[in-house]
Amino acid sequence: MLKVGLTGGIGAGKSEVSRLLVEHGAVLIDADLIAREVVAPGTPGLAAVVAAFGEGVLAADGGLDRPKLGSIVFADPERLAELNAIVHPLVGERSRALEEAADADAVVVHDVPLLTENGLAPLYDLVVVVDADPATQLDRLVRLRGMTEQDARARMAAQATREQRREIADVIVDNDVPLDQLRRRVAEVWTELTRRARSPRRTAQE
Repeated sequence: MLKVGLTGGIGAGKSEVSRLLVEHGAVLIDADLIAREVVAPGTPGLAAVVAAFGEGVLAADGGLDRPKLGSIVFADPERLAELNAIVHPLVGERSRALEEAADADAVVVHDVPLLTENGLAPLYDLVVVVDADPATQLDRLVRLRGMTEQDARARMAAQATREQRREIADVIVDNDVPLDQLRRRVAEVWTELTRRARSPRRTAQE
């Protein structure tokens, strides 16, 4: 098994690269998606959040009111730490279970938006960084996601710099290219990832 950390700045196109890797056969473990699953209605995670923050963080449908919760935790580092102490262990447990269920020679891709910021590179056998020029990121956020330029710039500034992400990269995928070129590059990366995933097992047998 090869454990791959996949990251990239907002608007760099990481989701497209992860989608293409899944098409090739990667097992995708999406940290953001799991973070939503572990606090879905009826889960112990949601019950723990409500116990800590009160029923005011629930929406009318019984789900988590994310904007309301966000307004509480992002204004108070201690409350954010309290939320993270509830959610992060649940995400880690679910991620490990998904990883353990994968085949021995699988390429397991952990999609982790804040991999660089949280110093998580050592957790993976290899780190793939999806890279794009900041001007490209800004254009995508404004044109495709409907953000204001001010909001987009603020979101970008809150993340690691392009240089910091590139420093931890074992593989860089340039996403300042048309989709057909991106597909070719991801295919090349996939060939290398599968080679690495299978070589430890062959060595062990030898």
